[in-house]
Amino acid sequence: MEEPALSRAVAAATSIASALDLTATNAIVLHNSNKLAVRLLPCDVLARVAHVGQEVAALEIELAQRLAEAQSPVAALEPRAEPRVYERDGFVVTLWTYYEPVATGEVSPAGYAKALERLHAGMRKVDVTTPHFTDRVAEAQQLVESRDRTPALADADRELLGNTLRSLRQAIEERGTAEQLLHGEPHPGNVLNARNGPLLIDLETCCRGPVEFDLAHVPEEVSELYPGADRDLLGECRGLVLAMVAAWRWDLADQFPDRQRAGRDLLSALREGPPWPALDAVMRQPGAASVADRALLSEPGEIRSPADRASRPDTP
Repeated sequence: MEEPALSRAVAAATSIASALDLTATNAIVLHNSNKLAVRLLPCDVLARVAHVGQEVAALEIELAQRLAEAQSPVAALEPRAEPRVYERDGFVVTLWTYYEPVATGEVSPAGYAKALERLHAGMRKVDVTTPHFTDRVAEAQQLVESRDRTPALADADRELLGNTLRSLRQAIEERGTAEQLLHGEPHPGNVLNARNGPLLIDLETCCRGPVEFDLAHVPEEVSELYPGADRDLLGECRGLVLAMVAAWRWDLADQFPDRQRAGRDLLSALREGPPWPALDAVMRQPGAASVADRALLSEPGEIRSPADRASRPDTP
């Protein structure tokens, strides 16, 4: 989000928290893209904020509750607030437990793979209506076909993406592989290294499909440790995911930092394959690493709430 929407979104989150007797005089932006993740202090609550109509927050809350009951490794909702979607000033806000990052750094590949395996096991116990992974492919195809929405995409690249999305979608569907509820985007940016083990966040992207579709989002060293994966199907899903993400990066409405540079790197990877590399390998190439780092691991910036600004007029 950009100003003035950013300040309004933070104000909506702090106002909702205060109305629930959760003291929120300061806010630290942890992630700012199409959605906003804000740490509210001193109550220490994580607020996720999106424009009304650009979210599936109710589904995410239901899934978080159901998966917690199944003891799946997912981030918990804030226990001091009613588990529901709050709306204010054109924004929807959900409130979550804030987890202090573990000082040891990144999640180990073994821990990552085990957490994803446990999540998939829990998801097999949950019966909810979600999109199919092909619905998400269709959304990417619509972007590629719309010159108004992707005006900077060159004709040759548009043809490459369109053909890749169409052919790989068909190849994966024709396999007839068993399908189940999936996270949808379990990339490293959606994995928290919490004290009690890795936790998956951002359940808004859940869909149904083969587990290999989820594995196509994780580093290769993680997918290698996931038991029973079909390696040929995983390869096709990797190509499909690269094409989908590339299409999103060329969307005029996309707020990913340096999105066109990321889009070019993804297109280059598609031209060079198959075999296609894992998504994180493309995003962490020389020249692309800063893009991924800023999007997933950006340095937090503090934004004081309107109430705090009023009490401190010298605050910029």
